[in-house]
Amino acid sequence: MSFSINTSPFVGREGKYVTSRNLRDRLYRELERNLAMKVEDGETADTFVVSGRGTLHITILIENMRREGYEFMVGPPKVINKKVDDKLLEPYEIATVEVPEEHMGAVVELLGRRRGQMFDMQGVGSEGTTLLKYKIPTRGLLGLRNAILTASRGTAILNTIFDSYGPWAGDISTRDQGSLVAFEEGTSTSYALASSQERGHMFIGPGVDVYKGQIVGIHQRPGDLSLNVCKKKAATNVRSNKEQTVVLDTPLDYSLDDCIEYIQEDELVEVTPLSIRTCKNPKLTGKKTR
Repeated sequence: MSFSINTSPFVGREGKYVTSRNLRDRLYRELERNLAMKVEDGETADTFVVSGRGTLHITILIENMRREGYEFMVGPPKVINKKVDDKLLEPYEIATVEVPEEHMGAVVELLGRRRGQMFDMQGVGSEGTTLLKYKIPTRGLLGLRNAILTASRGTAILNTIFDSYGPWAGDISTRDQGSLVAFEEGTSTSYALASSQERGHMFIGPGVDVYKGQIVGIHQRPGDLSLNVCKKKAATNVRSNKEQTVVLDTPLDYSLDDCIEYIQEDELVEVTPLSIRTCKNPKLTGKKTR
């Protein structure tokens, strides 16, 4: 995962350590006691590449740093590939899923979309539970645990173990939906959120400060959608219509782990001692918002 200094308009509001010097010193200090972690300088002076034993290992470091007062941004997790005889190899793992029969179809479809290959299926016990074994690229496991729990209504059990390096499996889509992106800096209003929530699920409620490029929700369709969550109701002709009561859905409360699983190649997680936000990466313009 890539660590970089915070470049959002809210930089310095909540954090105590915000410079690249602070970030570099803290990451290299972590190597003195965390032997399984590796830190390398990135493409720019304010970017660092941190490698570890899985997403959880690095997420624990991120959580510790934000509690210490650091403010920074992290990119999506990536697997470590190898090149042997000019052939690109990626890590594969054995995934064992225990799932009730009524949810087996949804789980099999989910693993198939992530390039998983089933090599064993057997019934377990008398409760109508099936044990599935898959060989699947590690890339396909990113964000899989939450997706499987959603597909099986919390009844599936997933275990994984590293198997070997194998041929590159091709592109894997881990997310079918786009993001709702704010295109104006300001404070969110109930009036704007009432119409915005019809486009998908929101991450924020009213009265929250947002900035241009911040992800404020999940779009219900593929592709990103820009919208204005700071729009205020016009004050003209206020007595011509009866005041309507605005009913807002409860915003999604995403944790640090959820945000890291959610983001794609062109998105970042902004980590501060008080807030966790997601935003579009301003350096990548591959995906255009509508």
